[in-house]
Amino acid sequence: MKCPFCASPDSKVVDSRPDKGGATIRRRRECESCGKRFTTHERVEEILPLVLKKDGRREPFDRLKLVAGLQKACEKRPVSVETIERLGDRLEARLQEGGEREVPSTTIGEWVMNELHEIDQVAYVRFASVYRSFKDINEFMSELQDLLKK
Repeated sequence: MKCPFCASPDSKVVDSRPDKGGATIRRRRECESCGKRFTTHERVEEILPLVLKKDGRREPFDRLKLVAGLQKACEKRPVSVETIERLGDRLEARLQEGGEREVPSTTIGEWVMNELHEIDQVAYVRFASVYRSFKDINEFMSELQDLLKK
């Protein structure tokens, strides 16, 4: 594992333990060159479906891209990193369990919005505004009115 501080390829595992859910292994490592410690997370690599984008392109599912979008929507909101990670885990598991070869990005977007609606309504509106690409303020207001009705 390459050291994030000095880029040396030599490090040793100092401590290793499963995370709370058992889906990943947390490893504390120490660089053999500079002596600094860092943490890595190891997970089973599973084959995930391709994401069918709105413009017809297909790309591999990228959990990091999903989590980055969730973090952006939840920025400066009282939503913990652990909550965002658990949401990413749930959505990834849902894709794996579905067994589909391709999943439309619109389906994933709807799943995210449903989850965010329960977690934080401001994050939900932020995500919806990007995901749904509101054309004008009327579409935005319509979404807010629907949110208030629920």
